[in-house]
Amino acid sequence: MRYGIIISTGDVGELAELAREAEAAGWDGVFIADALGIETKGFPASPWYDPWVALAAVALRTERVQIGTLLTPPSRRRPWKLAREVATLDHLSNGRMILSVGLGAAKDDGGFYKVGEAMDLKTRARLLDESIDIVAGLWSGKPFSYDGEHYHVDQMTLLPPPVQQPRVPIWVVGVWPKEKSMRRALLWDGIIPQRYGASPGDARLKPEEVRAIRAYVDEHRQAKTPFDILAGGATLGKSRKRAVEIVRPFIEAGATWWVEEVWASGDKVRARVRQGPPRAD
Repeated sequence: MRYGIIISTGDVGELAELAREAEAAGWDGVFIADALGIETKGFPASPWYDPWVALAAVALRTERVQIGTLLTPPSRRRPWKLAREVATLDHLSNGRMILSVGLGAAKDDGGFYKVGEAMDLKTRARLLDESIDIVAGLWSGKPFSYDGEHYHVDQMTLLPPPVQQPRVPIWVVGVWPKEKSMRRALLWDGIIPQRYGASPGDARLKPEEVRAIRAYVDEHRQAKTPFDILAGGATLGKSRKRAVEIVRPFIEAGATWWVEEVWASGDKVRARVRQGPPRAD
């Protein structure tokens, strides 16, 4: 099991320093949310920062932790630009970048519904599929062409390719137990599982669901390359024993990453960073 933490803070100047502290405290990954403007009923506008600029600073202040977004919705980005940004960060970090992708919180993020981005689920899913194909193809460093429903690439070569080969790992949201969504995730390098029909506050999976997903992956994934299964939640508290008790069932169920969620800023997020990961293995 590896342990990551999502760092959210109201001060962009603190992000890189917090990432450095997370590395010193023993975390294996540092992740940043990718949002333009979360502003919904009950949640007023709050500070958000460009994840690629922030991750560049993180890459230069750390040496060991893996870094990335959790998560990026490619449907509102040009895939060739996304490929270039992530490959550049992979070089800055000397091969520590992870790309996490999904449909995005379109109903909550003004970067979708307030600026005319695609809202239809099927359209965003198709854009997601095409985007991943293009990003992975361009990362080959060889001439690449693509002719899709939404995107077209005319024999383009993206150099340099990422440090990591054959590509930067791609984690994809898989909605359990929706067959099409799960099959999409199995094509790549990891799954960010979400429960079908769950509200945002009830999206975390239970250990028995993670166990079922592990069995599904083992049965249906054809590639023999490593594949990550994420679990996550909050273990903040004074009792390290209690934190370990929360995480251990997910390890036993087959999760490979625990991602700590601290949707706060200031002293609370710094305290959780410094407390270190809830290692149960």
